[in-house]
Amino acid sequence: MKLLLTSAGVNNKSIHETLIDMLGKPIAESTALCIPTAMYGSPWGGPGDNVWKFISGNSEHPMVGLGWKSVGVLELTALPSIAEDRWLPLIREADVLLVSGGDALYLNHWMQQSGLANLLPSLDAVYVGMSAGSMVMAPRIGEDFVGWTPPNGSDETLNLVDFSIFPHLDHEMLPENTMADAERWAAGMQGPSYAIDDQTAIKVVDGAVEVISEGHWKLFSP
Repeated sequence: MKLLLTSAGVNNKSIHETLIDMLGKPIAESTALCIPTAMYGSPWGGPGDNVWKFISGNSEHPMVGLGWKSVGVLELTALPSIAEDRWLPLIREADVLLVSGGDALYLNHWMQQSGLANLLPSLDAVYVGMSAGSMVMAPRIGEDFVGWTPPNGSDETLNLVDFSIFPHLDHEMLPENTMADAERWAAGMQGPSYAIDDQTAIKVVDGAVEVISEGHWKLFSP
């Protein structure tokens, strides 16, 4: 699977062009599934109008509203209660998965419970994460980002990449997201980690990592 891990969506030319290159065809010819699940676990997300804004493409963070050939909704909390043959073909056929921000541990829990976590490595789709949707790919998120507490009490996530992500670096509305804060967070992580601002994304294809940025970012080595 190809990963495009963003802080705030496909919000500049460099990230947009990278996405098209990863798809191998225009956005207008590509089918998408959006996954809003992470938003329900966050006090700043949903339920409510923010979920609708994401699904409808009216969010300020470009994801669903990029002009896809079609967009479907995949709500992970519903999947354990319905037959697999009702949703698995949709995932197999999608060109891209658009995964919202919200709470990374809540998203991780429902990726595991729904069975999507086990499917991800075998999919041909491009996975586009935003904030928590990107952080969930890491081995863990760090105590600073623990909001919703999973049953096992751990901050561990999917471990599909070998680095962790500190999103929204130096965001004007997040005074706790300075570079100094990122450095303190990184010091508590066991592996490499990236601090990225909202103009930055991390591309991962076949294990090769590339930073795509029109802003600023930093790699912290353990």
